Amino acid sequence: AQRTPSPCPELSSPAVLRAMSSSAGPTPPYTTLAVSRPAPAVTHVEIHRPDKRNAMNKAFWREMVECFSEISEDQDCRAVVVSGAGKTFTAGIDIVDLAGEVLQPRGDDTARISYNIRKTITHFQESFSAIERCPKPVLVAIHGACVGGGVDLITACDIRLCTQDAWFQVKEVDIGLAADVGTLQRLPKVIGSRSLVNELALTARKMYADEAKSSGLVSRVFQHKAALMAGALEMAEEIAGRSPVAVQGTKINLLYSRDHSVEEGLQFMAAWNMSMLQTADLMKSAQASMEKKSPRTVAFAKL
Repeated sequence: AQRTPSPCPELSSPAVLRAMSSSAGPTPPYTTLAVSRPAPAVTHVEIHRPDKRNAMNKAFWREMVECFSEISEDQDCRAVVVSGAGKTFTAGIDIVDLAGEVLQPRGDDTARISYNIRKTITHFQESFSAIERCPKPVLVAIHGACVGGGVDLITACDIRLCTQDAWFQVKEVDIGLAADVGTLQRLPKVIGSRSLVNELALTARKMYADEAKSSGLVSRVFQHKAALMAGALEMAEEIAGRSPVAVQGTKINLLYSRDHSVEEGLQFMAAWNMSMLQTADLMKSAQASMEKKSPRTVAFAKL
């Protein structure tokens, strides 16, 4: 079994972990998210409804779009960590809060009702597409339950980490619907086995951390939440220490290649780098490498 590297002491210090914990509650103007900057160039977005097991209410779906739209334009941010407050990552959609919107859609006839349902679904889809579209790499730190909409969320992230007690469930068939916010589209791209994806989506069974690791849903498993958060921050800082031109270009091209042929991906890459190679970051990074220095010692310009 692969051994999880222990986080560096300064990252696992109580002060740093407290900085990533938002006991004070959501950060205005948000009512469901606590946003902080625990390290230079790293933004932490914490789902903060611990008393509701971080269930996703109406405000959450709107605030995720607003938050990641801001992060996308924030030149001081180069990497993002997403986590959940309290004892669990998320219980998924808040059925009670959204019952009227989902179960009693507006409209005078079938066409108008259907039109409004479609508008609601695409609005929800945008909440996680905003994460995927964000040019900054997004790491997600999962502990405890990750149910329903939680799986939609994490499959839109770039790097998934979890605790040993984490479990995942594509819950939608249990409540009478097909998952419609991204799981059925992204999970097959994340997990190598189509059979396993189908099994999880059709049976709504729970997947635990070891299976999530072996199937490729997550890349690392940590013993507990404190180690998870320290490890996520350490990884985010490593990413943030590289050239933002290189990092953001890498994310954009990885996403493009996922949905296109190899030849199309190569053509897109050539078109991308014919301009991006003309950056001072390339020489700065090469110089640091020749001097056997970490890229984190280089002062890269904002992007």
